[in-house]
Amino acid sequence: MTVALSVVGARPNFIKLAALHKPLARSFKHIIIHTGQHYDFVMSKIFFEHLEIPKPAYNLGVGSGPQGYQLGEMIKRVEGFLIKETPDLVVVYGDTNSTLAGALGSAKLHIPVAHIEAGLRSYDMKMPEEVNRVLTDQVSQYLFAPTQTAVRNLNREHVQGKIYLSGDVMVDILKDSLKIAREGSKVLDNLELEPKQYVLATIHRAENTDTRQRLRSIVQALTKIKEVIVFPAHPRTRKALQKFNLYNRIRASRNVKLIEPLGYLDFINLERNASRIVTDSGGVQKEAYLLGIPCITLRDRTEWIETIREGWNILVDVNVDAIVGAVQKFNPEKPRKPIFGEGKASEKIVDTLRNNLVDESLH
Repeated sequence: MTVALSVVGARPNFIKLAALHKPLARSFKHIIIHTGQHYDFVMSKIFFEHLEIPKPAYNLGVGSGPQGYQLGEMIKRVEGFLIKETPDLVVVYGDTNSTLAGALGSAKLHIPVAHIEAGLRSYDMKMPEEVNRVLTDQVSQYLFAPTQTAVRNLNREHVQGKIYLSGDVMVDILKDSLKIAREGSKVLDNLELEPKQYVLATIHRAENTDTRQRLRSIVQALTKIKEVIVFPAHPRTRKALQKFNLYNRIRASRNVKLIEPLGYLDFINLERNASRIVTDSGGVQKEAYLLGIPCITLRDRTEWIETIREGWNILVDVNVDAIVGAVQKFNPEKPRKPIFGEGKASEKIVDTLRNNLVDESLH
């Protein structure tokens, strides 16, 4: 039986994997490698449980560390299991270090790579994620672009692989998960929240957490906002708040609920019931658009440019007044177009891979 091997390691990877696992498993022997990039339970194991993803065949236990060390350890450890399993195809997801490690390890062994969410560009090479995207696309044989913009980016770069407009697999998993979240999540009751009476904030990107001045501006803005702010703190963010002596300030604020990270179902329930979302996450920008929640992005550029063009996302960087003003006034009313597809991306991707691998085996 044809073997497809998925390499994952962080929350955004797990969510995309959840959309693809079942259709992949119907057509291939599907093996999952977890690099251990996210080793915290809530950032890792709980996603597998809530999203009904089978336990990975291998957990490499790489953990955190400097970018170069983490990437090098991942490539070294992934390579051994690629040699052991000899897959016909390796599937990588998004733009994490695990994505690039899986792609580079496979390319060196001449194993075809399929990149889910190919072609995204912020055109800011200071972002680790941008480096990961560009390099992964350059070594992938099958590039599944979620939007027309992503297709144009790949064509402009003259990538060597085959480009497919697939739609976005996160539409698939969000559609499937929303009903479960509505019925099963008690997060609003647990946090004593009323729908549309709070703002959801997420901060985790290195550009914001690794710089005292940027993180201080974000904290200043959050504590100035009059609405209740629900702030699930990523482990990296919590450490940064403590390192820069900002933790006690935000804990002492009357309007900010600083909470532990959440599983996917609780998190999307918080998203869909928020009045607005303040974030630096690419995936959350997209989820906000899909859920119809105004999004305020703490960056000066984004890979999800379509959400800006459609008027449901605004870039404010870390300007305190701009953040506070956007929370007060940003209220898009125009209809949302189905720019990320209709929720059939996973089946389309697997059909394409199956047909390509069958064709190649006949020649």
